[in-house]
Amino acid sequence: MLLMKELRDARRQFRLLSLYQRFEHIVVLFLTALIAVVIVAALWTLSLKILFGLVLSGSLDPFDYSAFQAVFGMILTVIIALEFKKSLLVLAERRDIIIQIRSVVMIALLAVCRKVIILDLKETDALHILAFAVAILALGIVCWLIGNLDQRTR
Repeated sequence: MLLMKELRDARRQFRLLSLYQRFEHIVVLFLTALIAVVIVAALWTLSLKILFGLVLSGSLDPFDYSAFQAVFGMILTVIIALEFKKSLLVLAERRDIIIQIRSVVMIALLAVCRKVIILDLKETDALHILAFAVAILALGIVCWLIGNLDQRTR
C-alpha cells in the first residue's frame, strides 16, 4: 500500500514539472539505474577477486601491502560509486543545494583518498605527494566551510 501511494505521489509531482525538469528527472533516473548496474558489477568483481583471487588461492598475506592496497582501492571504488548514486538521488528529489555541494566535495575527497591509498610511494615523486596533500587539505577546508554554512542556515 505504501509503495502504491508513493508511486501516485511521484506521478502527481512529475506532472507538475516543466518539460525541461521532466527531461532532467528522466536523465537522473537513467543515470541512477546505470550507476546501480556498475555498482553491482563492481561488487561482484570485488567479491570474486577477494574470494577466489586472495582467500582460496592462499595469496592473502597479512604482510603483503600491495594486496591490501588493491583490495582497499577496489572497496573505495564501490563506495565512491555509491556516494555518486546517492548524490544523483538527492538531485532527483530536489533537496537543498548545500547537500548537493557537500556530496560532490565528499566524492572528490573519497577519490583523492583512494588515489593516495593505492599510490606506490616508491615510484611517486615528492611533488605529486605534495599535490595530493594540498588537494586533500583544500577539500577538507571546503567540507568544513560547507558544514559551517549549513549550521548557520538552520
